[in-house]
Amino acid sequence: MMAMLVICYTLNFVDRQIIGILAESIKLDLKLTDSELGWMGGTAFALFYTFLAIPIAMLADRRNRSWIITIGLTLWSAATAACGLAQNFWQLFLARMSVGVGEAGGVAPAYSLISDLYPARQRSRALAIFSLGIPFGSAFGVLFGGLIAAQIDWRYAFLIIGLAGIVFAPLFKYFVRDPGHGRFDEGPRASAPSLGLVFRTIARKPAFWLLGFGAGTASLVSYGLAFWIPSFLARSYGLELEERSWIFAAVLLVGGSAGIWFGGVAGDRLGNTHLRGFALVPAIAFAVTLPAYLLAFSVESLWISTLLFIIPTALGLAWIGPVVNAVTRLVPPEMRATASALFLFINNLIGLGLGSTVIGIISDALTARYAEEALRYSAMATTTLYALAALLMLLASRRLARDCSPAAG
Repeated sequence: MMAMLVICYTLNFVDRQIIGILAESIKLDLKLTDSELGWMGGTAFALFYTFLAIPIAMLADRRNRSWIITIGLTLWSAATAACGLAQNFWQLFLARMSVGVGEAGGVAPAYSLISDLYPARQRSRALAIFSLGIPFGSAFGVLFGGLIAAQIDWRYAFLIIGLAGIVFAPLFKYFVRDPGHGRFDEGPRASAPSLGLVFRTIARKPAFWLLGFGAGTASLVSYGLAFWIPSFLARSYGLELEERSWIFAAVLLVGGSAGIWFGGVAGDRLGNTHLRGFALVPAIAFAVTLPAYLLAFSVESLWISTLLFIIPTALGLAWIGPVVNAVTRLVPPEMRATASALFLFINNLIGLGLGSTVIGIISDALTARYAEEALRYSAMATTTLYALAALLMLLASRRLARDCSPAAG
């Protein structure tokens, strides 16, 4: 069952991130600015994704999560295929918004489902395995999207990958069964709570907000860079589409997989001993990510830069397993999907909503002075936000023990 969840999450990120490797081709074809690319790459997707995730997660606290994820998978795959039919900025913007509508039904219900498939002591590792869909999907989206676009056209990349998700959807529903809510939790399961009750519960827990804004700040940088690094490789190193597809896919696959697995293992070992460990792991990782990215963007050698990018790519994703585990421990089991959606609302509104857009706006502002190198300096300026993310996680580590729910198991 975990294998099917990972494949589903992989397709989730293939469809979410494919636009980054296609950005230069789309920019030339549709005659867009960097700011327009940024709006389309993140903000368009985030508009409906962040807001719809909450009511869908509330439904997941009450209904069959396997069906919810299957319907979301079908919708986001169809919307990805529709991106290949766009003829101008606004058509592509609306298609990307539709991808966000479908993907709103994917992650929070899956987090809740995993919490009922694995006991608490194994949950960080289980969430880390599930989250391997992020580097797998990002890498495969970059690689196959870039190769299809180089050999045929960027429109066919969207069409082929979108249709693959539609074909997979019935297989996912057949193999993934919902085991029921609260399987590993103590005491009788309470009825699904209202959104107001969930909000009042987390409002009293500073750890939730520190984790949410810490992860959101880091995601602003990581989502933004995932979108723009392929364009950076084209502009600063003169790489063709196929070359930058292979190089960036390798960085995402190696760095992302290592970082997520490390975060899950470290989170289980430290967090199960001292709850603050769930926040200390990302705090330390973010503190090292900042100088690593600055160094990677500063060197002139393509191959040294590529090798250096692996380090912050890994460390920048190490937060996922331990932080998501911590969020599920902050509330009783009947609130997990909704609390996860509220956490993802903060994370994605900041990260997906602002990441690519902020870097694109700064790049346009610097273009008159730095020309093709403007994107390099825009990216370097944005990475400094990792210092704030590390501080927020450090503060969260001091609150976790007091804020965790006694009913969480």
